[in-house]
Amino acid sequence: MTTGKSDISGWLVRPATWHLWAVLAAVLAAPAAHAARTTADGGMDNAIVVRAARTWLAGGSPYDDPHFLYLPGAVLAAAPQTLLPPGALRVLVPVTVTACLALGWACALRLHGVPLHSRFAALGLAGLAAGFAPFGHLVLLGNWTVTAALALPLCLLLAGRGRWVAAGAVVGAAVTLKPLLAPMALLFVLARRWRALGVLVLVPAAASAAAALALPDPTGFLTRTLPFLLHGDDGFVRLYEASPAAVLPRLGTPRPAAGAVALLAAAAGVLCARRRWRRADPGPLRLVETSTGLMLSVFLVSRPSYDHYLLVVLPLLLAGLPYPGSAARRPWFWLALVPQLPGLTWPYLETARRRAFKDAVTLGVLAATVARQAFRPGGDAAGPRRGAGPAHPVHSKEAAIPRFDPPGAPRYPA
Repeated sequence: MTTGKSDISGWLVRPATWHLWAVLAAVLAAPAAHAARTTADGGMDNAIVVRAARTWLAGGSPYDDPHFLYLPGAVLAAAPQTLLPPGALRVLVPVTVTACLALGWACALRLHGVPLHSRFAALGLAGLAAGFAPFGHLVLLGNWTVTAALALPLCLLLAGRGRWVAAGAVVGAAVTLKPLLAPMALLFVLARRWRALGVLVLVPAAASAAAALALPDPTGFLTRTLPFLLHGDDGFVRLYEASPAAVLPRLGTPRPAAGAVALLAAAAGVLCARRRWRRADPGPLRLVETSTGLMLSVFLVSRPSYDHYLLVVLPLLLAGLPYPGSAARRPWFWLALVPQLPGLTWPYLETARRRAFKDAVTLGVLAATVARQAFRPGGDAAGPRRGAGPAHPVHSKEAAIPRFDPPGAPRYPA
């Protein structure tokens, strides 16, 4: 902490009033209510999974739909939805998605040692819901990316408490539903947690193999979905992809060159994440910045790569705001989010099919911001502190409130 300067974390970690909770409830209810009123089957993306489950129950292969990009376990997981009436799905799915995003935010806060009843807990989630357009998109679509948005903070919370095997099981379960978190295996490799890595691999492998036996096309994911994910040969989907490999060709760059740029950027991001891990400073920022760096690097090269993928990493980064030296304290972190402000119109990017350009900017700047953390010296590892005001004595009620340091963080002189 810089001597003589006040820090916002003292104010942020104090208890929120009921007014803030009321505002948060209204902000969260709005996108869920809009989705319930305007969508069927809980959203366009959830409908794809439900339709695949219905196809399977009718004796067909869920992989006949090229937009079904999930492992076989997702078919069985979606089967209960086929028993619900459309009216129930329209309400339950957006409410469930919103609840999962809120739980993911809660896990991110606890990882950083921030109280769940704090002002920051209420303001941060309200800011994500009202000020970050992909939040509303994810609720409206009912996309199963929400499973990763909950699983990654929970995984890191468990890992931060030394429960690496449980963390591996959480990631494995999420991969069973949607393979978005598969790159997290690299974190377990960096941490040399081989037993946990084995659990991470075994859970989706066993679940997928068991589920595949119940499908008429057991190898459909390998023979149909995997080639689609590797090549992204879908003209409609490509319009919404944020990966440089999809965006740069729309600007006139040859596809091989665009693919090479994306691959180099991803490789650089992984190397930066490795460097960040090897800077073994105490506190949760090491786990968070390494993991988000790995995920953002993969988003740079993966096909497809959508705007709502950012919700997998953004809450974790934002929850570190009370920590001096965190990525959320860098100006480029906030500049990266400007293109995602709802209602902000950009010239030539008014249509929904051109928003991928804005998403690519956010993805690239955010990835670079997190990668740069690997080259910054370790700062104050202490977490958010109550009463973290000026170093000189002050006469106020706040000065008497005890400081807050998360478990395992070193303590510094007040």
